[in-house]
Amino acid sequence: MLLSQSTPLKINPWILMGVFVLLVGPFTLDFHMHYPDEIYYRDAAIRMLQNGDYLTTYLGNGELRFKKPILTYWSVLAGFKLFGVNAFASRIFFLLAGAITVGLTHRMGRILFEDRKVADISALIMASNPVLILSAGRSIPDVLLVMTLAIASLGIVALLKHGDSAPKWAVWSLYLGLALAFEVKGLPAAALGILAILYLLLNPWQRIHWKKILHLPAILVSLFIALFWFVAMWQIHGPTYFASFLEDQVGVRVASRVWLIVQNGILATAVLLLIFIPWIIFPLGKLREGIIRISRENPQFLGFIILWGLAILGMSAMTSKFYERYLLPVAPVLAIGLGWFLVRIDLEHKTRGQKIAAWIFVLLSALIWGVSMWLFFKSPVEAMTGIKLFLGALILIYLVSLIRRRIKFPKVIAYAFLSIFLLLSTITDHLSFPHQGEQFRKSSREKSINSNSPVAFFGNLHVGSKIRMSLYPEVDLIDLKREDWKSELENYDQIITEDHFLQEIDRNQFELISESINGKSSAIPSLLLTLGTEDYQKVLGKNAKRYIWLKRKSPRSLGG
Repeated sequence: MLLSQSTPLKINPWILMGVFVLLVGPFTLDFHMHYPDEIYYRDAAIRMLQNGDYLTTYLGNGELRFKKPILTYWSVLAGFKLFGVNAFASRIFFLLAGAITVGLTHRMGRILFEDRKVADISALIMASNPVLILSAGRSIPDVLLVMTLAIASLGIVALLKHGDSAPKWAVWSLYLGLALAFEVKGLPAAALGILAILYLLLNPWQRIHWKKILHLPAILVSLFIALFWFVAMWQIHGPTYFASFLEDQVGVRVASRVWLIVQNGILATAVLLLIFIPWIIFPLGKLREGIIRISRENPQFLGFIILWGLAILGMSAMTSKFYERYLLPVAPVLAIGLGWFLVRIDLEHKTRGQKIAAWIFVLLSALIWGVSMWLFFKSPVEAMTGIKLFLGALILIYLVSLIRRRIKFPKVIAYAFLSIFLLLSTITDHLSFPHQGEQFRKSSREKSINSNSPVAFFGNLHVGSKIRMSLYPEVDLIDLKREDWKSELENYDQIITEDHFLQEIDRNQFELISESINGKSSAIPSLLLTLGTEDYQKVLGKNAKRYIWLKRKSPRSLGG
């Protein structure tokens, strides 16, 4: 049970997955934060709904985009089909993928070790991984990639555990997971998969016979899944698509300068350590003892951890620009390795460091809760914010009770870290909403604004994507190209644009029909301090991003 008061740490993976969704969901399922690359997948999914072509991917301006395989686009599209075109629908399957990754991490630990403590600690480590949490709130490939590679890893660890006597599902899991991962990200998934298969065939501790690996039904089905979209695109669009794909996968991303590779490698190593804080701090002083124990117990899995860890560091170093999310694909395997290490050095009975870490995260959560309550009393927003604050208070009371009883510190650490994101959403509720798209949707319905022809958009493409999603299906919003947007505007009767571009438009030809306003991120401290006071609107007015919806007084065209 979630609120079990029993002393031993025992994690039900299904409950942990539910807690992950419950505490991370409020922060991720709306635009409390918005990652730039999300626009590519959201805009393309909307275009698929419009034209019925579920294979070809488009940008917001109507141009083709072939830089990523299809599975991420389909994940957004599935959300739109099931829940309508909105922020929740665009991200729900990515949040669920994050929760499933936590569950798969626990399952891998159970396969590898008879002692379920390893699985329990590993799942808590993975659930509190900040990169997983942030990626679960972005409709981009990374969280789907780690989930599909975790499916492949299930097969890998089963083969490493049982050798040639591993169950048949292990090979199927290996190949199907890699196939799905290839349809998410392409070549990085293939590289990790090839390394894993070679390791299974060649490692000196638990070498798998090639006949076990060469399972033709699993290979053929997986090849079909992995390659069908690529073949379809080649048939429909020819070699142009493939050149664009390779440019993104290799040409643009792979660094060629030695110093940049070294810099990225150092940065990737540092970030890899940081995303496992505080868990990596607990073994300090026991490193040699722990390494000896785990290397004797299961050298084949330790070798695999090292191989994939070095591989992801090498791949991250070779990119032209490093992002922390590039490390996520191997995080479940590393989490199991760290959990295994912690259990073998008897973490359960070394409570001082855990207690300090638990208090730090609980107090941080309490501080955020206190700030949010202050804001809520100054300027009450929607009832859901109050419900989230009430839930946060219950969780904090429960966690403090565990600390005072000196039990289940790993659970306290993980839950307190997850609670931070729940409580952060209660603060951003005051600042992020309604966003520009919601404001335009409300005004268009109140004023019965309609457009029988496409509406032009010029400004920040991330804002444009929110507006496009919010106004769908009543409005077909088309991004104008920056280099010749004024000449393109001649083909449109309406435009939504950022206010500072108004001086470049002949206002005598247009009339204002609606506008939206949001505060600049640089003004957040001032906005929070003046929330609920008469000065708030003044501060907002001085630090506002405005988008203006204009309509041509004398319509010139019926399309664009």
